[in-house]
Amino acid sequence: MPDPAAARDAAEEASALSHPAVAPDASAAYGEHPDQVVDFYAPRDGREPAPLVVVLHGGAWRAPYDRRHITPFADFLARRGFAVANVEYRRGASLPQQRGEQGGGDQDGGGPAAGRWPETFDDVAAALDALPELARTALPQADPRRTVLTGHSAGGHLALWAAARHVLPAGSPWRLPAEPLLRGVVALAPIADLGRAAELDVCGGAVHQLLGGEAEFEARAGSADPAVLLPTGIATAVVQGREDTVVPQAVAESFVDAAAKAGETVGLTLLGDVGHFPLIDPSADACAVVAEEIAQLAW
Repeated sequence: MPDPAAARDAAEEASALSHPAVAPDASAAYGEHPDQVVDFYAPRDGREPAPLVVVLHGGAWRAPYDRRHITPFADFLARRGFAVANVEYRRGASLPQQRGEQGGGDQDGGGPAAGRWPETFDDVAAALDALPELARTALPQADPRRTVLTGHSAGGHLALWAAARHVLPAGSPWRLPAEPLLRGVVALAPIADLGRAAELDVCGGAVHQLLGGEAEFEARAGSADPAVLLPTGIATAVVQGREDTVVPQAVAESFVDAAAKAGETVGLTLLGDVGHFPLIDPSADACAVVAEEIAQLAW
């Protein structure tokens, strides 16, 4: 018999990816690599200055999934009155190209590997550092003093990580000397606890492909895992579908529990009858919930 959960996932993914890509109002590079670029969307209601929402797309940190699939969501937020920055970053190459540099992941020689160490993290840090100046030029309607980070799935992991750079280990090249100027983070079905996600084999080994094998994972998790980088002092909310089989609810709950143990409260909104993709699908009710969560931090 057909698997109802798999059928649901496929239908939700098809709906989320059915929307045509939306061209940005402006783009700006934050580095020389073709993936080091930010697309900007102006607020559609004309209000200025508008809070700046920084979007980090998902796709298991894998190269085939780029920022285009989340442009309808970026446009949805722009139509809600936000200025939006949609960040691209370097992701995994094919496995044969990456074995040497990652030291882990699948060894079957096929399919895309997840993430690039340290390039994925280099890029997110560089993009966030460059963003206030880039926005001043490319999107003058934006108010960088009212910045909210959001990200879906692997992008949710990166959003949480970017908000925690001031608590990275001493000596980390990505560490900030003080809290970033953020109103907060809204993480959408995030791969928020890398250890728990690895246990559950989320996205087919993506976590170990990102960080490497067991030895590399142990060495790198302290600089990469949001569940370790706590407390942050940054207002944080997680939105999660109860029916999500791509990044299960248990991953979000593990992160929220880790935050509580560190003395920090993380808001967790669990949406019934919702899987992984409706959170970024402008035609889904869940997407309106996400916009409201962002608005509560931004305005």
